[in-house]
Amino acid sequence: MVPKGWKPTQIGELAKFSSGGTPSKKNDTYWGGNYPWISGKDLKGHYLENSVDKLSSEGFRSAKRAPKGSSLILVRGMTLLKDFPVGYATRELAFNQDLKALVPKKDVDGLFLSFLLAGEKHRIRQLVSTAGHGTGRLDTESVKEYPVNLPPTWEQKKIAQILSTWDKAITTTEKLLVNSRQQKKALMQQLLTGKKRLVDENGVRFGGDWKMYKLGNLFKERVETNREDLPLLSITADVGVMYQEDTGRKNTSNDDKSKYRRICVNDIGYNTMRMWQGRSSLSDKEGIVSPAYTIVIPGDKIVPAFASYLFKLPELVHVFYRNSQGLVSDTWNLKFNHFNKISWAFPDLYEQQKIASVLCKADKEIEILQQKLDFLKQEKKALVQQLLTGKRRVQI
Repeated sequence: MVPKGWKPTQIGELAKFSSGGTPSKKNDTYWGGNYPWISGKDLKGHYLENSVDKLSSEGFRSAKRAPKGSSLILVRGMTLLKDFPVGYATRELAFNQDLKALVPKKDVDGLFLSFLLAGEKHRIRQLVSTAGHGTGRLDTESVKEYPVNLPPTWEQKKIAQILSTWDKAITTTEKLLVNSRQQKKALMQQLLTGKKRLVDENGVRFGGDWKMYKLGNLFKERVETNREDLPLLSITADVGVMYQEDTGRKNTSNDDKSKYRRICVNDIGYNTMRMWQGRSSLSDKEGIVSPAYTIVIPGDKIVPAFASYLFKLPELVHVFYRNSQGLVSDTWNLKFNHFNKISWAFPDLYEQQKIASVLCKADKEIEILQQKLDFLKQEKKALVQQLLTGKRRVQI
């Protein structure tokens, strides 16, 4: 059903299609300047201003260019087998032969057109065929004939303005998230190595040297197995310890679990063959995990949360690597009998608690930003569906 005031049309009626090209690679004077030359690898974001490969002013003049306000779509490449990338030119851009530029016609808002194309990506991608060597190919004529409904120009502009405002909020939150993660990484480097010392509850900075311990004197291995009454857990790289059913992985409820290991709250589980990559996590649940994990129990001289951060410190991760035993390919095995011989410097319990508290607070800030980002993306996705189909109308 066509919304009131909108008209049925085709994408080919909304824009002029233009092909790109590659300036001669043999001419060195064409390359290495400051002018963007867009290829498929640059279509990772919606707004196009910069590129990986750059042209000189001479190369830019000789190249096929798209004016500001155009939409660039990928029509050839492996990416088309899983996605239909769309970019909006925020400035005049050169582009290569794997792309098409859609230059909006009269009464068509360019930014709205880019959102319209992106909103239809899942259906447009069904037009993709497979060319030689398994490369995706999108027939231009099929795209031109693709049916859409077009609102009046004023409504196009209003819709584009709303969606771009959400994009700005998403971009701002993404930048805040990146900065928070970088700050946490720097904090870990400073606090877990003693380069930066915190202050106690009286405002006095911690002092004194940290004491060397063998990990075997601070941790014990939990070897209890065969607990069928406990839930199946998984230790993930990003989220930590999760219920297996929440990971979306294959249900292994019928598999033999006689060798599965019990893990309790405040235990640390690490991937025996991936500890050299920092694959470990503090558990906030009780359950059983795959025998691919080693479970260690922090003793009374170690704060569990502090240890969980320490085990991801690059310097210690490298020590884990050096003490791992090679198996095949890039797989290295750090069993507890090798783990427990490693020596490392630790502050006293009180300083450990303060360090863990600061890093936990940083994690909470990151978690809040991630939740906000997920919310913004979900809300924008819903808005795209409503605004571009006319289910929700805007006002002047």
